[in-house]
Amino acid sequence: MYENDNFSGYGTGNENTTGTFSGADLNETRTENSYGYENHSTTQSAAGSTNGYTTYQMGGTTGSNNTEPKKTQKHGGYFRKAMVSVSLGLFFGLFAGIGFYAVQQGTGMFTTSTDTAVVDEIASEATTESTQSAQLATNVTYVESDVSNVVEKVMPAMVSIVNNFTETANVFGQQYTQEEAASGSGIIVGKTDDELLIVSNNHVVESADTLTVTFIDGSEAQAQVKGLDSDMDLAVIAVSLNDLSDDTKNAITVATLGSSDDLKLGEPVIAIGNALGYGQSVTNGIVSALNREITLENGSTGTFIQTNAAINPGNSGGALLNMNGEVIGINSNKIGGTAVEGMGYAIPITSASPIIADLMERQTRTKVAEDEVGYIGISLQEVTSQISQMYNMPEGIYVVSVEEGSAAANAGIMKGDIITKFDGSSISSYSDLQKTLQYYAVGDSVTVTVQRPQNGEYVSIELNLTLGSRPASQK
Repeated sequence: MYENDNFSGYGTGNENTTGTFSGADLNETRTENSYGYENHSTTQSAAGSTNGYTTYQMGGTTGSNNTEPKKTQKHGGYFRKAMVSVSLGLFFGLFAGIGFYAVQQGTGMFTTSTDTAVVDEIASEATTESTQSAQLATNVTYVESDVSNVVEKVMPAMVSIVNNFTETANVFGQQYTQEEAASGSGIIVGKTDDELLIVSNNHVVESADTLTVTFIDGSEAQAQVKGLDSDMDLAVIAVSLNDLSDDTKNAITVATLGSSDDLKLGEPVIAIGNALGYGQSVTNGIVSALNREITLENGSTGTFIQTNAAINPGNSGGALLNMNGEVIGINSNKIGGTAVEGMGYAIPITSASPIIADLMERQTRTKVAEDEVGYIGISLQEVTSQISQMYNMPEGIYVVSVEEGSAAANAGIMKGDIITKFDGSSISSYSDLQKTLQYYAVGDSVTVTVQRPQNGEYVSIELNLTLGSRPASQK
């Protein structure tokens, strides 16, 4: 803004005038100095200076001659505004173009070295997380709760066993007998030209008068004892193929024996057996412990698989399976007792397999006629659990005397020996010995295990016994 002021007389006026210029995007504050000169002569002139921006002439009036002062044109202000606007536009366009180019090229033109490191670190972490996720997906095993396919595959190899036996009791000096039955389970483990071979627990089939086996199709057949091992609580029984129909032969299968050496804690397992004698049932769980050392009722010690799969009375002799349907253990309800819930036990199949193979090779025995039963030639006394605890003696049959020239004398059995096993079967009472001898005829050879006192302790000795005939006086 410019102003012209008139003064009377000679004088000098000095005025500072401040003006504000606004451009499109620019606010500029500017100070100008105007100098005006005026006199009463006919001709008046003035010179003004605006600090080097614009120079112009101012004229006064002379007499009748009126001369209008010329209005100054400010060319510099508009020009500067235009230049500033153009410059800003150019700069904006330049930086915008550079920014778009950097984004498209992905070079990060304006990214500092620190920013680049951060980007690299984020990318590295993303790659690591992706790799870890892939590894986790590879290592995680999905546990399938539906085990129906496994059960369907192995159920034809499972059987139910009923042991019909005679219970003997002595009440007030009188001996009473009663017919009893107990239920158990078995697994078909082999087949020969003549027989179907089934493994079970020793306590399931021992002392049986008869053994009845029920197959998957509901058919039944009588079985005979082939071999027993009381230490490992194992037994093999046999069913004649002639006693089975073609339908039953087609319905059954032989189980696949696996390995218990590679089992891991937490591995899922399935137990199948004749629980409570109601027929085959299925429970599942995991491997709770391995190599669990337990002392059995007969005093022997073994290592077993512990599982939380329910194993109830009647499950004994049944199968503990892995998720491939392979037998990895033989269940036993008697191992560890039933006082604690959720703790079942099974005989590891790796330990059981050599014993099963041996029992399968033994001769299948059937009951012989009463007058053909073999004779040992001893007088005896039972060593009950109470006597065993009182006198620190093994449970079994104490030999009171040996008849001269008898089978016992020829085998080397001596007075004071305690017979604990007869051909692998545990003997803890006179009744056990009688029931076992029903399957052995005159002339049969068996291995007898006796506990003999030596140097203040009992030593286990195995003797080969060939059964003789009963004297005529005792017939």
